[in-house]
Amino acid sequence: MQVELDGRRVRSEAEFHAEIARLLDFGPYYGKNLDALWDRVSFDVERPVRLIWTHAGVSRKGMGKGDFERIVAILRRAEERDRRREDDERFELVITD
Repeated sequence: MQVELDGRRVRSEAEFHAEIARLLDFGPYYGKNLDALWDRVSFDVERPVRLIWTHAGVSRKGMGKGDFERIVAILRRAEERDRRREDDERFELVITD
């Protein structure tokens, strides 16, 4: 599965959580916080999935570098977890400005 997260729609951490939950169908019980994000992308999202975050510079500017980098770090950690497992069906993050 390939999904596109349009950074022009994500200018705060709250907007990120709303958009990622919609795109990856997290359902009504998603906690909308970084711990819940880790749980979902690590264990609940069916693989393979390629998340393409377009216009990420808009998100970075809107939400602030710190919040943006914390979110990206969680997504990269999930990506690395799958890579270490050497499974062909992985989570992948692509970021474009």
